[in-house]
Amino acid sequence: MIPSYFTSNKHKLIIYQLFVRLFGNQKAIVKAYGTLEDNGCGKFNDITDTALQELSSMGISHVWLTGILEHSTVTDYSAYGIKCDSPYLVKGRAGSPYAIRDYYDVDPDLAVDVNNRMQEFNALVKRIHSNHLKVIIDFVPNHVARSYHSDVKPDGVKDLGEDDMASHFFDVNNNFLYLQNSHFSIPGDYVPLNGEEGIGNRNDYFESPARVTGNDIYSASPSANDWFETVKLNFGVDPNPPHHCYFDPIPDTWQKLLDILLYWSAKGVDGFRCDMAEMVPAEFWEWVIPCVKTHFPKVFFIAEIYKPELYERYLETGCFDYLYDKVRLYDTLVGIIKGHTNADELTNCARSVERHPERMLFFLENHDEERIASFRFAGDPNKAIPGMVAGTALSCGPVMIYNGQECGEKGDEIVGFVGCRGRTSIFDYTSMPEHLKWMNKGRFDGANLSTETKKLRDFYVKLFNVINKSEAISSGKFYDLQYVNRHHLSEGFNEKYIYAYLRYTENERVLVICNFNSREEFNVHVKIPMDALELMGIKSFASYIFYDLLNEEKIGEGLCEEFTNLKERKNGLQIIMKCNGARVIRF
Repeated sequence: MIPSYFTSNKHKLIIYQLFVRLFGNQKAIVKAYGTLEDNGCGKFNDITDTALQELSSMGISHVWLTGILEHSTVTDYSAYGIKCDSPYLVKGRAGSPYAIRDYYDVDPDLAVDVNNRMQEFNALVKRIHSNHLKVIIDFVPNHVARSYHSDVKPDGVKDLGEDDMASHFFDVNNNFLYLQNSHFSIPGDYVPLNGEEGIGNRNDYFESPARVTGNDIYSASPSANDWFETVKLNFGVDPNPPHHCYFDPIPDTWQKLLDILLYWSAKGVDGFRCDMAEMVPAEFWEWVIPCVKTHFPKVFFIAEIYKPELYERYLETGCFDYLYDKVRLYDTLVGIIKGHTNADELTNCARSVERHPERMLFFLENHDEERIASFRFAGDPNKAIPGMVAGTALSCGPVMIYNGQECGEKGDEIVGFVGCRGRTSIFDYTSMPEHLKWMNKGRFDGANLSTETKKLRDFYVKLFNVINKSEAISSGKFYDLQYVNRHHLSEGFNEKYIYAYLRYTENERVLVICNFNSREEFNVHVKIPMDALELMGIKSFASYIFYDLLNEEKIGEGLCEEFTNLKERKNGLQIIMKCNGARVIRF
């Protein structure tokens, strides 16, 4: 049963993940570990009406503003009353946007006038709404920066840890977990800013007793590969065996996090992407989400979650509206695009979430994953075209893209902490070379893009607008066609590369066909069985017109009248599928 708290949407959500620090930065040439002054930084004000209108015309419905909460950084804002961080507790120079330093503030990097930073954020929210888009921000409940301290918390609000009894390893009303008789040790092998001179001393930071590190490291000496710059929040689960849970009365941490969610909801935030939601007890979500929706019924929650065995619990008990479809759909599509997996495996993906397909969020890029165009992933952004179509149209669930994906960003620049990993750095001040060409000094007209990149971006625009206008894809049912077509190589249907399915309502029927082969086109004969015709209310195809919505091409009409005789091997639609090609055929 779908909980009453689930926020249903008649239209498919199309989310644009916009990393504010990157999106508006116009510095074309950046250097490794460059300062804000060296490499530049995007601002709230760079997300103009022009930019938002372009996103809206692309078919985007929601903008996920990534990295907007104040987080640990090497950049000095002490002149504005913001305490400095030890560089030994910051990854990169700009710092991780998931090491939150103040839950009640926005990041000073993102403001033109630091003293006016919250007003600039509020103006951006208003601007986004005036362009008929919705706002999503991050909520990071599992951990905070070791240097957490709120400078601007509302009157009467106490800081996380302010009333903790540090003499207790665990106490239900402590916000942190304390390792008794220990002193926190910065990883000995961590060298900040590539060993730059004059960056302080690793002994400048003192923490005793040491607190448990964010990724559940119960040691005072985490490694450089751990989330050593963060500390774990205490949700009322005693880490000592037998791991008793103390959820009644409501733990102090729960209440403080509810207050934070209500604070941002009151500012007009429409939804929250919840970082590492599975590391937080489902009981917390079961309590906090309905509490928020009591005051703000339309606010929705997306869970970053990687354990399929927890999907049902976090949807039904945890009350989430949507979950990341990472382990099933994303990982499968990556394997198909790289040539390691048969396209046929998408059938298993669809079956694995068939109870809640409308609540699984699909993506091929985000800040954690390799860029499609990177040599580590596909090396060519066009190879993702069939994957984007297959994943986007597979269900009624949301779809998300990451800024720069539509322009083929490679993420291969070496700018600091992460080195060259095929991901645009979220830890350093940098920019996106291809995105810059689309941005064109704030015109957002793509005038500087190459012909090939313009074609790529046009594909995303067409895809999302097709999705928005298709009732069958936004709210229709799914019918997999692999089982009647697989193994028919003589008819061009190679299940290693070809994937086909139907989406339909009473008013519209759509056939989706994808070719994942980057070197060979196929003359494909797609069969549709009689039970599918009956489900769609079709007795004969004689009067139907077939039109490819994605490629704006009329395929023909009355081509499949012979469907009524299923004994004939020629039953179906004959069609050319180009390399890395996809078709969305309405009939």
